[in-house]
Amino acid sequence: MTSSTPRRTVLTAALAAAAGTAAAAAPATAAPAAGCAADCPPAPTGAADDGDGRGRVPTAPGLVDNRFWSSYTDWRCGSAAGTKAVAGRRPGLEIATAAGRTDYTDPHTGRTSTWEYASWTSPTHTPAVPATEVIASWNAHTPAGTWLQVELSGGYGDGTATPWYVMGRWAAGDADIRRTSVDDQTDGRSTVWTDTFAIDDAASGLRLTSYRLRLTLYRTPGSGLTPTVWRLGAMASDIPDRFTVPASAPDAARELTVPRYSQNTHVGQYPEYDNGGEAWCSPTSSQMIVEYWGRRPSAEALSWVNPDFADPQVCHAARFTYDHQYEGCGNWPFNAAYAATYPGMNAVVTRLRSLTELETLIGAGIPAVTSQSFLKGELTGAGYGTSGHLMTVIGFTPEGDVIANDPASPNNEAVRHVYRRREWENIWLRTKRYDANGKVRGGTGGVCYIFWPTEPTPGQHRVLRSLGLV
Repeated sequence: MTSSTPRRTVLTAALAAAAGTAAAAAPATAAPAAGCAADCPPAPTGAADDGDGRGRVPTAPGLVDNRFWSSYTDWRCGSAAGTKAVAGRRPGLEIATAAGRTDYTDPHTGRTSTWEYASWTSPTHTPAVPATEVIASWNAHTPAGTWLQVELSGGYGDGTATPWYVMGRWAAGDADIRRTSVDDQTDGRSTVWTDTFAIDDAASGLRLTSYRLRLTLYRTPGSGLTPTVWRLGAMASDIPDRFTVPASAPDAARELTVPRYSQNTHVGQYPEYDNGGEAWCSPTSSQMIVEYWGRRPSAEALSWVNPDFADPQVCHAARFTYDHQYEGCGNWPFNAAYAATYPGMNAVVTRLRSLTELETLIGAGIPAVTSQSFLKGELTGAGYGTSGHLMTVIGFTPEGDVIANDPASPNNEAVRHVYRRREWENIWLRTKRYDANGKVRGGTGGVCYIFWPTEPTPGQHRVLRSLGLV
């Protein structure tokens, strides 16, 4: 649970926001990348491109489209202004030469600094599903003295276009800029709600039928430093309004051994990062999966944490997922980007279309962080209600019930829960619900974070590929 949960309700309902425009440090006009035409086509829709030269494996028609750029070929397509593709076991995008300089005044510190920048703009992607929502995510290394910005611009089905929207200004650390989303971005037809692009009135039939992502890399002038971006992409979706979803049949049982951390053991810790406790469900869940994959912050990285606090790595995750505009740790792409700062890790924000898809991930040994909201009586055994909460799904019982590491527990020993399949499935996948006052509120419609190593097993790769994630 988070202290800013009403934002998720508003986000999912895609209500209109006050008029405003995207505020961004202006990058140079992009030129075609060397060796690739400016109109280098995206891979076919409805499937995923892992850059292995074998093409794409089609996925079943559905309500979700994933497109991620991560291969050397991907980075050589699109349009570049000062960036270069870097080959290797983990291809990426870096600054080759600065395309210009700009001043950026950090709204959270008031400090104005001059930065060199270079940019890359993706080819236009036409999602398999005309979308009401789009969530971008990225994986990158930003050494001290560097940071990045991700923007989205799209085309509506009526032939008009959105402005360029800022989807995030991000750095792994917090010494150069304050990691931030940007409020008050709308053209009167769509709005960015912290980390999610949403059509304001989905019932009107308006949809986003194409989009591009623009990545701008910044560095201290004359330093020769560069961010390295390994993965950039987005999940586009059109989930219909629904209070209930069809029940699915259980698949094979499996439980993964995932570390257990309680958010509630941190109540009152670090008010500057939203005060611990119920505000830290997202970083606590993210940290559990980071450690499941054998990664964790070093003792040196944790040296800033009060030694009297248990599980200092949870405090660390809260600090380095914190969104200074949202004033919370629940920014979905920032959590994925945090996980990918660990060696050899990929991370994305996406939606799954069914509990069966989540079972497939668990069967391959891949846990997931899921987002859901519910009344106290809607999830037996939880003992609480929430307008927005993240938990870590680690398995399924032989009966098909959901095994979750729920950080909304009094201590680490109490974190493991078994939730009834039908109840949990519905609260996770629905997009509409009633609150305690009988008012209609939003649901997240299957949103989750998925983290996995850059060298997954063949079985894991097949499952990730079937979901359009690699």
